[in-house]
Amino acid sequence: MTENSPILSASELMGELAGSRPPVLLDVRWQLGGPDLRSEYEAGHLPGAVYVDLDRELAGPPGAGGRHPLPEPDGFGAVMRRAGVSADAPVVVYDGGLGWAAARAWWLLRWTGHTRVRVLDGGLAAWTAAGGAVTDESAPVTEGDFKPNPGALGLLDADAAAALARSGILLDARAGERYRGEVEPIDRVGGHIPGAVSAPTVENVGPDGLFLAADALRARFAGLGVSGDVPVGVYCGSGVSGAHEVLALEVAGIPAALYAGSWSQWSLDPDRPVATGATPQ
Repeated sequence: MTENSPILSASELMGELAGSRPPVLLDVRWQLGGPDLRSEYEAGHLPGAVYVDLDRELAGPPGAGGRHPLPEPDGFGAVMRRAGVSADAPVVVYDGGLGWAAARAWWLLRWTGHTRVRVLDGGLAAWTAAGGAVTDESAPVTEGDFKPNPGALGLLDADAAAALARSGILLDARAGERYRGEVEPIDRVGGHIPGAVSAPTVENVGPDGLFLAADALRARFAGLGVSGDVPVGVYCGSGVSGAHEVLALEVAGIPAALYAGSWSQWSLDPDRPVATGATPQ
């Protein structure tokens, strides 16, 4: 990876952990709709990693803001400090391998002003495949000093997302069948925001679960209409997999804003328009 990449490989992380100033490690393993994965963390995690729960600590209570609204910044800052995060110290986040939860933590830290956070490409699966050690022991944590300052990354509300779908490019990171409205297993109604372009998150990674190379990602997004002079936004079901797409765009060198409420918020309002089918309109 390049020096400024938002992701790093397992071998690169091994090298950094052996250095004089290793990064803070956050384990954010998560499963949609299931219990938290603290028990899996306790059974084996990267040495020194601290567990952070997405549903309770990387999101606010479900409601009018969607299923995973953004957490209250002060509360999020307290969680990060307890996990050992400081403003000037590097942070690496990982999950079980899908990357969605890790990207959510990465986005929140970046949005609240942390500039030195990266995601372990391929997560725990890539770490163990590379021969990385895991432990069931919890190391003592020195409280950090991170204080959130929201606004460092682009954030959209429903109205801004609707406008961007007409004036720029709004990418829908959900599976294609949900975008088309053929199935909707979670939210009130199926379909997509009118004008949004289907761009499933799963196509940002290869069969090995690792991100495509930056040039391959740039080619993918160019094929979806993304260019350097057009503003880009992303949404998904509830602002989790969409963060992974923002991360992929960053790997490609393309800034993008996140509609954090995403479809779970949009579809709550029966007055908001809904498009179906394979085309944006």
